[in-house]
Amino acid sequence: MYVNKIPLTLDYGVSVTMKVIGGKWKPCIIDCIANGISRPAQIQKAIKQASLRVINQQLAELLDYEIVSKEVFEGYPLRVEYRLTPFGTTLLAVIDAMQKWGDANAEKVADIAVKRNENIVL
Repeated sequence: MYVNKIPLTLDYGVSVTMKVIGGKWKPCIIDCIANGISRPAQIQKAIKQASLRVINQQLAELLDYEIVSKEVFEGYPLRVEYRLTPFGTTLLAVIDAMQKWGDANAEKVADIAVKRNENIVL
């Protein structure tokens, strides 16, 4: 496990939130689970740009922070499903605010990204 050289202080609300949901795909994963997509392969199909390995890594981090719970079903093939915990559902307002802001500003952000020659899909 990676250990930061500079300790993170958790005395600022934004840094606490970023500690938990910071990561390229964590907000998207939380949104998928909130919308009923509970299996890693299904999440990967919903978030095509993310590899299954990365999704599993980020799910493990969300599990560590008790944002999601994991249920393993016996049998072959092994089946795993994730659910938001009550603590995890408290993040839905944050994810919803991110979604609304993104929807409202997508065109402007896309224009800026094009001007910056960023590799984006329009």
